[in-house]
Amino acid sequence: MDVYLETPRLILRRFTPDDLDAVEALDGDPAVMRYITGGKPTTREELRDDYLPAWLAYYERGDAWGFWVAVERDGGRFLGWFHLRPNESDPPDEPELGYRLIRDAWGLGYGTEGSRALVDKAFVELGARRVYATTMVVNTGSRRVMEKAGMRVVRLFRAEWPVRIDGDEEGDVEYAITREEWTARDRAAS
Repeated sequence: MDVYLETPRLILRRFTPDDLDAVEALDGDPAVMRYITGGKPTTREELRDDYLPAWLAYYERGDAWGFWVAVERDGGRFLGWFHLRPNESDPPDEPELGYRLIRDAWGLGYGTEGSRALVDKAFVELGARRVYATTMVVNTGSRRVMEKAGMRVVRLFRAEWPVRIDGDEEGDVEYAITREEWTARDRAAS
């Protein structure tokens, strides 16, 4: 197992083609996909032919950014995944944080734990200047994770969704934390 990061309860490791079934089950849950596709599952073919190869390509390039499977340290149960990577339009030192967890893992602090660890890694090891995350305004669970990870609201905007999703009329929100804010928070906690 190629471990990227460990926290008290999580291991973030590289994806492998063997993760296809778990990711298909994750993306097959309408509640998980509610704020992404309006509940429509991602097909196995899309996951196998498009998503997994794109995620694996980060490792093949030797990139420090990418996507990682999240498993419980005790028992190795698949919980979902996290990503930390700049989008094509982003500066290379401003990665986006993202996550998708199985419904059984919601509300247990796994999203916050993994997000905090990745934010810390971005600033300590990867030279990030700023880390951000976005979600729909109505996605209160994801917004809570962003807040607990130390991020603050920086803007409201309207994303173009390919399908109509309940609540999209409220718009979207971006949260972020800069290196300076992270350093000040870290000092205040000491």
